[in-house]
Amino acid sequence: MSITDGHELISPQAYGEHGVPHDLWTRLRAESPVHRCEPGMFEPFWAITKHADISEISRHPERFLSEPGITVLSGGQQDALESSAFNSMRVVIQMDPPEHRDVRKVASHIFTPRAIRALNADIDRSAREVVDRLAGESGEGECEFASDVAAAHPLRILSNMLGVPREQEPDILRLTNELFALDDPDLQREGADRQQAIMDLGMELYALFDSIIQDRRANPTSDLASVLANATIDGEPLGPMETIGYYLIIFSAGHDTTKNALVGGMRTFLEHPDEFRNLQDHPELVESAVEEVVRWTSPVNYMKRTAAVDTVVRGQEIAKGDSVVLFYASANRDEDVFDDPFGFRIDRDPNRHLGFGIGEHFCLGAHMARRSQRALWLELSRRLDWAELAGEPERIHSSFVVGLKHLPIRYRIRPAADR
Repeated sequence: MSITDGHELISPQAYGEHGVPHDLWTRLRAESPVHRCEPGMFEPFWAITKHADISEISRHPERFLSEPGITVLSGGQQDALESSAFNSMRVVIQMDPPEHRDVRKVASHIFTPRAIRALNADIDRSAREVVDRLAGESGEGECEFASDVAAAHPLRILSNMLGVPREQEPDILRLTNELFALDDPDLQREGADRQQAIMDLGMELYALFDSIIQDRRANPTSDLASVLANATIDGEPLGPMETIGYYLIIFSAGHDTTKNALVGGMRTFLEHPDEFRNLQDHPELVESAVEEVVRWTSPVNYMKRTAAVDTVVRGQEIAKGDSVVLFYASANRDEDVFDDPFGFRIDRDPNRHLGFGIGEHFCLGAHMARRSQRALWLELSRRLDWAELAGEPERIHSSFVVGLKHLPIRYRIRPAADR
């Protein structure tokens, strides 16, 4: 009997009900690290679960393509997306060289460590304001950490960068939730049917970002919104679908992945209070704490690639046109790479996690994600006296970008003046 047909690895419902399948990945890494999956209603694929294999495949974009698609879809999902505005949007994360490199360069200078340092004051202010709101007048209370904290902090930072007015931030939050939780019963967009709902979602995102693009073309500034709106490649303007796609991927991917790392990190600290006390006692560990939170939570669970030629991976013959799915979350528990991979340690060193990917498609916004998480963990470590669960956490029904949609907590936080 096969270890798995892959359904548990890729089904949004399975992730929502049971969480990330670490037990299954542990077995696959040991017994079938390149595993053929034919999960019924989803397209067939090869599950790649070892750190070394994922790293090797990622370093050869000429042999393993992104353009055919980066997610594993069911037939119904494919039909709905093909008839929506998303089908014509082109995003950098789904491009191959040399186009990928040219399009990536459009915004890469905005996300360098030096450029991010210029935003330090804004990022720290956002973290402080979020925690100030939690503290209120008494310092004690309850909140929905996923929406009140983990979503609010990166949302404010990215909205500033991409020219989204503050009054439209709730719309952006709703739209990004709907985009990355197409199959979640609580977060998915309502509609007469799934196809119509996805069409409407695509059109609303298009309209929102197009209005910002037109404004920045008429009234350019030095912000990221203007850089994207007025971008050129080889002297030619970036195409309209590429421009919209750039806004979409920076906002949606940048927001939801950071949000899921933060909410997952908070739950993990609640489960490992000694590690949070370690951070409180040793704030100099915050950078390594961020890396361990990203390794532990692995918000981007996987990426799909398509074989451009017949090839062999760890002795398995992969045919041209076959899909291979790189499970980063599995790689981040690989026993051959990590000492005590199922232990959460904020002082882990080295930490060669693949939470931001590797190779050509290493996360463009990794420095921003690290810096925004650093700010919030430092602010909380200085001011959070105690916290505990105030209800059951709930997972998102998603296998691509994974995490918690609800994390109710009660807490006591010191007022800002007492920091």
